[in-house]
Order: sequence, then C-alpha cells, then structure tokens
Amino acid sequence: MLGDWRGRDALILCDESICTYVPTRSRIIGRSPFTPIVGDKPAHRKTIVKKTFNLNIEGKNRDRVLEAAKHEIRQYVRRERRKPLPEGVDFLDFDCRFGANKDSAAQVHFASITDLIDALVKEGGDSFYLEVVSKGAVRTPRKGGDEDEQLES
Repeated sequence: MLGDWRGRDALILCDESICTYVPTRSRIIGRSPFTPIVGDKPAHRKTIVKKTFNLNIEGKNRDRVLEAAKHEIRQYVRRERRKPLPEGVDFLDFDCRFGANKDSAAQVHFASITDLIDALVKEGGDSFYLEVVSKGAVRTPRKGGDEDEQLES
C-alpha cells in the first residue's frame, strides 16, 4: 500500500512493505496538528465571516441579542489578530460589507460597523448582514515628514 496517512499526532508514511511512524511537529512543539506550518510560524489562513444576524428571536431580549452579535464580531477580530502574521505583512486589515440583507450589502470601513448596526437598530431593522474578510497589509509611510523636521528645529 503506497501513500501517507496523517493521524491526530503522527504521520504514517507507507512504502511497498514498510510503514514508518513519524511524530508530527505539532506533537513536538504543542500546536494544533491541523495548522499549516511555514518555517517556525503557522501560516495565516484567510478566513471569512458571512452571516445574517437576526435581532428578533422569540423568548430573547432584543438588546441582549444585539450585544451578543457585536460580541461575536469583536471575538472574530481578536481571534484573527492573535494569529501570527506571514512574512512581508505589517498588520491585518479587514474588508467589510454591511447591509440589511446580502443583496443590499455595501463596502464599509471596519471602524464604522458598530455605528451602522446601531443606526439600523434605531430604524427598527429586524436583521443585518455582515461580511468580514481578513487580509494582510503593509504600512505606508506617512506624508508630511517635513512638519516633524520643522518641529525639531
């Protein structure tokens, strides 16, 4: 039997008649066996949140459901920012789309999401659609370095 098989904590390589047990790197360094490793750091995987949040759930307070939705969004962002960055990337940026439903969703800035949710709730909306995609970005130098030089003089 030719091929390889990856178990929870081992990689078993099979040749014509011999199978070799190789402990995975995750067992040695204590990482999840399903995290791809690039060099010494796990690779950053692009993850996407696409979800319609319903605010009117029978038997639940609307305000608590709204706060739970905001908490879920913040939790996703924290989880993404904890992941190690790939080489050549300075920070994580988020592409966001927001709307009352998937068809009416428009591109928005990440910092304005909670304000948009609050505005939708004040209008009496029953649900909202949110899509958040994490991506790596590189910082660009600020223009206006001349002002700093003038201040030092």
